Amino acid sequence: MAGCVLALLPSAWTHAAAADRLGTTADAPAAEVAVVFGAGLWQGRPTPYLARRLDAAVELYRTGKVKVVLVTGDNSRTGYDEPDAMRTYLTGHGVPDDRIVSDFAGFDSWDSCVRASEIFGVRRAVLVSQGFHIRRAVALCRAAGLEVYGVGVDDVHDATWYYGGAREVFAAGKAAWDAALKPDPHFLGPKERGVSRALATLTE
Repeated sequence: MAGCVLALLPSAWTHAAAADRLGTTADAPAAEVAVVFGAGLWQGRPTPYLARRLDAAVELYRTGKVKVVLVTGDNSRTGYDEPDAMRTYLTGHGVPDDRIVSDFAGFDSWDSCVRASEIFGVRRAVLVSQGFHIRRAVALCRAAGLEVYGVGVDDVHDATWYYGGAREVFAAGKAAWDAALKPDPHFLGPKERGVSRALATLTE
């Protein structure tokens, strides 16, 4: 029993960290930046799960809740480019290209949060992901020093959804480890001004 309690403590932490910071696109407070986490590609295009995250970001942009969309995902191998596929989807749904910023080294949620803060200079953001992942994303980004609000996208409760929910129990353990030890991302690199440039064009 003690082992079970210890195993569930990281999940309890993510729920507590995100308790009052979750809602829908309609509930989300205004913020300059939305951060959309990658969720895989199928034949070079966003998976249905990722497409629904991007749809939520489109709604946030259209309703004026955010001014810039930071897409963060995996581009670690030839022929697999989540950020570019996400950008293409967003522009195809009405978000101007100069309002989209790409993070090509968002290899996991911790990396995406740290890089949003340290590389792109984001301080306050609306995070967009599926409901089973958004609590962990909020908890990690808060640990990385960001002020965030999470939009958990509704989705069909199919096998992928339940797999994602089960996976979160184990992923929460790594998240707690990352939040405690604050390791450097797989790739940090130089600071990028994409977000600040995109915001600056709004005042020109």
